[in-house]
Amino acid sequence: MSEFKASGFRDEFGNAGPDLVGITTFTSPHYFVPPSGSTAERPSSPPPGMLRFNTDIGRLEVWRGDHWATILGESPNLGDTTQSTSNSATGTGTRAIFGAGYGGSGGLDDMDYVTISTLGNSQDFGNLGTAVFATSGYAGNVFGFFSGYANFGTNIYKHTIASTGSSADSGFDITGSRGGYSMGLSNSTRGIVAGGLSPSSPNGTNIIDYHSIPIGGNSQDFGDLTYGKYATGTCASSVRGIIAGGAAHPSYYSDVEYVTISTTGDAQDFGNLSLGRAQFGCCFSNSTRGIMGGGITGGAPSTPVNTIDFITIASTGNAQDFGDLSRTNHRHAASACSSTRGVFAGGDSHVSPYAKVNNIDFLTIQTTGNSQDFGDLTGTNRNHFSGCSNGHGGL
Repeated sequence: MSEFKASGFRDEFGNAGPDLVGITTFTSPHYFVPPSGSTAERPSSPPPGMLRFNTDIGRLEVWRGDHWATILGESPNLGDTTQSTSNSATGTGTRAIFGAGYGGSGGLDDMDYVTISTLGNSQDFGNLGTAVFATSGYAGNVFGFFSGYANFGTNIYKHTIASTGSSADSGFDITGSRGGYSMGLSNSTRGIVAGGLSPSSPNGTNIIDYHSIPIGGNSQDFGDLTYGKYATGTCASSVRGIIAGGAAHPSYYSDVEYVTISTTGDAQDFGNLSLGRAQFGCCFSNSTRGIMGGGITGGAPSTPVNTIDFITIASTGNAQDFGDLSRTNHRHAASACSSTRGVFAGGDSHVSPYAKVNNIDFLTIQTTGNSQDFGDLTGTNRNHFSGCSNGHGGL
């Protein structure tokens, strides 16, 4: 049963009727239709518990007092065809898409994918549309995006995660000429790109910008990082985005910062990693736990790291030990996740001569321990690329 409260009734002559308050039992075997509208039409100050159907993403959502949450969980199992989510009818499962990369003589146009719940080698997804490396990746429920690359491009490339086929230029741009190593994070409605290299900031920019995933359009200013840096590790819940570590040559940072995704503003202090590092081997999250693993730390030459840290996204504080990378992909691998498992592909070997690898490894997000073998990339061995998924913690 549920309480029914209504007012403002009028008869056919315009005379005011009584207010109604009481308990109503819905006994119909059919349905009721809630309010509906686009993301842009959301009420500005809704009461907690307000329910509506979002026509942009095709899902029910409820206002939880500080953000809109989609019904059926923060990160639905898209492979469960008994659940009515925007992608589950395809039965494709939660996918990780790995895009672009550096193959030894320049950028690559490759896109591979895996179904995160099923161990095995990657499969061909299509082409990005341009041969680049050092991209940032992020995704909503339906579309994935790659942007910002080493030749200071501003294009945002878009693909449909549940299908295969080539990506295409979305027609939208990130702000300014952002070079490689700007890193992305997202929830279901907003994609954020932080830091990176630029012609005016060769040691790293502090820019944070965002664009609307359901609506599109060019990126807009979100705020600033505490200082300019590049090659950070990023992840998100539906409420909070995490930006960890990074470099501004010759410094490697251990700082962890956060932003509230729905509210523009500068990044705030969260805590620290176990050591300063950049160019992570893996970085992903479910709705509660963020994981940052591998990377390189300071010195000339830089030193590879196999340490894996984790944080509880809702609680500020220093990172804790999770385990170790057990194989070789320590630096700037591509990573993505479902609500239970994170996968990461490619990168560099941790031993000289630091050759590019094709490994895919995985972690179970809620269970501390070392990484395990998932499969292999079927294309070119590569590093300096990124991933996205339709089941990460921001969804």
